[in-house]
Amino acid sequence: MPKPKVFVTRIIPTKGLDIVQEFCEAEVWPGEMPPSPEELLRRVRGVDGILSLLTDRIDAAVMDAAGPGLKVISNHAVGFDNVDVAAATARRIPVGNTPGILTDATADMAFALLLAAARRLAEGAQYVKDGKWKTWGPSLLLGADLAGATLGLVGFGRIGQAVAKRAQGFDLRIIYHDPTAEPAFGAVPVDFETLLRDSDFISLHVPLTDETYHLINAETLAKMKPTAVLVNTSRGGVVDPSALEQALRSRRIFAAALDVTEPEPIQMDDPLLALDNCLIVPHLGSASKQTRDMMAYLAAQNLVAGLKGERLPHCVNPEVYS
Repeated sequence: MPKPKVFVTRIIPTKGLDIVQEFCEAEVWPGEMPPSPEELLRRVRGVDGILSLLTDRIDAAVMDAAGPGLKVISNHAVGFDNVDVAAATARRIPVGNTPGILTDATADMAFALLLAAARRLAEGAQYVKDGKWKTWGPSLLLGADLAGATLGLVGFGRIGQAVAKRAQGFDLRIIYHDPTAEPAFGAVPVDFETLLRDSDFISLHVPLTDETYHLINAETLAKMKPTAVLVNTSRGGVVDPSALEQALRSRRIFAAALDVTEPEPIQMDDPLLALDNCLIVPHLGSASKQTRDMMAYLAAQNLVAGLKGERLPHCVNPEVYS
């Protein structure tokens, strides 16, 4: 019996890739850069499954190019805003993701960015490299204290709660805005306006949807403290980059630390890159070896289950099974 045909849009860790290649006739895109939209349409023709990354837009056109034999889309990420889930559901194609496994790694990154921005670590390191460190000074690169400050979490799912857990050890007062979440780890629910007004640090942990697109904009930035630090490890589109650049340049807020940008990757002429009070890293939230290994494993498990006609272990549109 022939093996099912699949297209894997990038080389993933062997913990998952070995499973895919053993069970499937797999074509794996070998490049460091993702396939172009045109190339993606060509490569998926006639496949039974697609294993995609967040850099790949898997829309109705891709699904139709694959044809009626497409049984599963497995996304190598916890987020799935790159997949048109409604189009997949209409075609009764289950879509898988990799939740849970990257919670701690992403929470670690969020807190690392918070600390780095608060204590101006990137600026300090560059100050040394530029040969400017001549002596100790009482007013040199003063940052913000954490103890006794207020951390506001926008979104209080797995990752938001993991950040709250870490924040307890730094003696932070923790508030959150998420109408669907119950209090945990000492965090107190508040409305969004209160969170913006009261927080010394704001960390974003919401999916990218029509409702959260540019949630942080000129209006919301204007409601923050001038001493506020903004951290984003969710999706770049949650923040309006032009509004953020203006707020940082005018010192309307103290600093920002971004693991994600809009667009992604950030363009080298983006004015945010010229700001000392904006720290940007290249989407490293889940970038630990153990986490990426397990993401690949879960993505492979979802893919194989879908090809077998079994329920995906982690399915974002379970209504396809109704």
